[in-house]
Amino acid sequence: MTNRVLLNNVDHADLRVITRHGPEFGDAINQALVLPTELEAAQREYPIFLRRDANGEYQAVVLLGLDRNENLFLDGDGWQARYVPAVQQRGPFSIALQEGRDGTEPMLHIDLDHPRVSRTEGEPLFLSAGGNAPYLQHVARMMGTVYDGLEISRAFFEALESAGLIEPISVEVKLNDREEYVLPDLYTISQDRLKELPPEDLARLNQAGVLRAAYMVVSSLGNMSRLIDAKNRKLAAL
Repeated sequence: MTNRVLLNNVDHADLRVITRHGPEFGDAINQALVLPTELEAAQREYPIFLRRDANGEYQAVVLLGLDRNENLFLDGDGWQARYVPAVQQRGPFSIALQEGRDGTEPMLHIDLDHPRVSRTEGEPLFLSAGGNAPYLQHVARMMGTVYDGLEISRAFFEALESAGLIEPISVEVKLNDREEYVLPDLYTISQDRLKELPPEDLARLNQAGVLRAAYMVVSSLGNMSRLIDAKNRKLAAL
């Protein structure tokens, strides 16, 4: 259950948000959704794959672990990466459209029952004078990334699919004689198809900002070695 309300500096003047990461906040996951607007930051840290959601539409995810509920970037000191996916950063916040003077506009909401919401610990949302605290300014920028990413997501993946760039991938990871993983139902960008794209398709995808993102997905697969190293370290410590 949630208790989402429109955030304001009167009713929520004393609210704080716990920003640390841990299993108690839903961070023990082996995949996390990433949006087209954050692929550049995500590809520096994680392997990025595509998958289909419950409606059969493509979405991008970063691979965080190999076992169920395993996040190899998570330890007792928090999330060990330079970038945390926006969906995991957003915590209790969401955006809802609301009618305004100039039509519908996105407004920031907060779930008062979320485990990150507190009145005694964490980052304050508002200054004593009522203005937005630095953390809330960060949240506004981050939620803008989420909102913009959701707005362009369908067109982004349709452009990739129409160019024939999406292909299924078999991800098999063998750690030793006993530990082997096969990750099903994942897709990637075809490097061969990228090389063979005719000039008109290259120009169209480049103009739409899709071509650069496609190369980011491809280059991100180099991070699989980092993930495997983290898994081996975890197994060696057992």
